[in-house]
Amino acid sequence: MALDTALADVRSRRWTALALICTAQFMLILDVTVVNVALPAVAADLDLGRTALTWVVTAYTLCFGGLMLLGGRLADALGARRMLLTGLTLFTTASLICGLAPNATVLLSGRVAQGIGAALLSPAALALVTLTFHGPERARALGVWAAVGGTGSAVGVLLGGALTSGPGWPWIFYVNVPTGLALLAVLPRLLPKDPAAPTVTRHLDVPGALLVTTATGALVYGLVQAGDSGWTAPATLLPLVGAVVLYATFATVERRTRTPLMDLRMLTRRPVVAGSLLMLVATALLIAFFFLGSMRLQHVDGMDAFRTGLLFLPVALTTAIGAHLGSHLVTKAGPRACATGGTALAAAGCAPLAFLSPTADPWTTLLPALATAALGLGAVFVTATTTALGLIPAHEAGLASGIVNTFHEVGGTIGVALASTLALTTTPPTPSGFTTAFTACTLTAAAAALTSPFLIPRGRPHTTGGAHGMH
Repeated sequence: MALDTALADVRSRRWTALALICTAQFMLILDVTVVNVALPAVAADLDLGRTALTWVVTAYTLCFGGLMLLGGRLADALGARRMLLTGLTLFTTASLICGLAPNATVLLSGRVAQGIGAALLSPAALALVTLTFHGPERARALGVWAAVGGTGSAVGVLLGGALTSGPGWPWIFYVNVPTGLALLAVLPRLLPKDPAAPTVTRHLDVPGALLVTTATGALVYGLVQAGDSGWTAPATLLPLVGAVVLYATFATVERRTRTPLMDLRMLTRRPVVAGSLLMLVATALLIAFFFLGSMRLQHVDGMDAFRTGLLFLPVALTTAIGAHLGSHLVTKAGPRACATGGTALAAAGCAPLAFLSPTADPWTTLLPALATAALGLGAVFVTATTTALGLIPAHEAGLASGIVNTFHEVGGTIGVALASTLALTTTPPTPSGFTTAFTACTLTAAAAALTSPFLIPRGRPHTTGGAHGMH
């Protein structure tokens, strides 16, 4: 009896730890979308221009995505428990700084620190989940982990509107502080101890991490600058050319270092390339939809933040429904058919927005269009992950997962940058700018639908987790 009680206690502690780890991850995902509805209020209070407003979103996703691979390496080298608690401490502190920010400089610095904390926390959290659970329990635990992503995005939109309309936009950041402190108080007692002798860290690829993050930063800066200076201006072209040079330098460093941040040979694997590009496009489109929709509803349709959040809740929910349907369809019809159908549905949903009248009722035009597009993108998210991880040998799944997660965050960064450049050409934004941006989104989704049958390899993911041959 004593042994049974002890085993039950250990099992209970594992699932309690999973719930708390997922809560921490939930905060990270929530902070990608929670700011979108609050952007007009933030801009008014802190006198932010279009460029600074764009960086409120992209500074976080840029550091989150750009440093995630380094965060994973640090978790291996220094211990997942240690890095999770370090990342959570930094994220919580940075959230307080963002809420207290009196100007753009402090707010953007806080968002950068939030992104760094997220990059340390997220890979360490996933590592702890995989180390703590085994066999069928691991599959259930990873299912819970995956569900957090879609739920975090959905709640972020609604919470952002409610807090902005209620106590004010700083509370979209303050809400992380008590949650973070509670997690820091409880998690150390539940998480397994790190190995006594951590791996030596002198071979960590810090130059690679800095290069890829700086390159992405230069790319985003050039895309944002195009909205102010034009696509052929030196202020636009120099950062874009610099990004290409930095990416090339990163590739050279990765080939020569003993412990590369990214094994570039993985980018020769067709499933990984296809899954990563799908993830990039799907995330860029979805985050662009949240950004464009929030700005249009508040600037053109005159809605307040709370009603904007309510309108977007069905859109977030259809994303989750699409992911659920996609998880079933991808094993039956295969990733190629699922990706083609999902991106085609996204294009069909977004197309009417290119012809949207400034006087159109958003509840009968914008809402159904974005909900339809999000349904398709939800299926694409699952397809992207399944393509990259389910069509390659099991021993390469870890590397592929890191690459796909990086493309997820970078996709959101690029999506907001391009949406801002195309839509917010004037202050306040005009309907014509939104027409241009939604047209670009439609064409991007349509291009993805047309190329998916050629990009994605034949075959279906292996449902038992082993390697899967392609034909």
